[in-house]
Amino acid sequence: QVQLVESGGGLVQAGTSLRLSCAASGRTFSSSSMAWFRQAPGQERKFVAAISGGGTLRYYGDSVKGRFTISRDNAKNTIYLQMSSLTPEDSAVYYCAAGSSSIPKGRAPTDFGSWGQGTQVTITS
Repeated sequence: QVQLVESGGGLVQAGTSLRLSCAASGRTFSSSSMAWFRQAPGQERKFVAAISGGGTLRYYGDSVKGRFTISRDNAKNTIYLQMSSLTPEDSAVYYCAAGSSSIPKGRAPTDFGSWGQGTQVTITS
């Protein structure tokens, strides 16, 4: 089992940028696909982005494509989510997740077995 700790959330104005980090420990990080999900109050947890273990494959949800960038540094056991052109609709708790294979199995929360505790992102208009 891998342990995940997110950081970098906060309160920012619309139109600005924010970078989230997720530090991982517990097993071979570079062999695990990783992902970001987000959940707003009263809504289901939604896929944001995923990245393969080697970092060569990246996938994005339609609502963030072109604005968010997922990346990873396997030497630091850390993934990142660079978010730009933020809008109030991006406000949510953002969760980091780890998969059991190098290639992401899918975009559903059930495709990832380990989760962090989440970090709150609030965008003001």
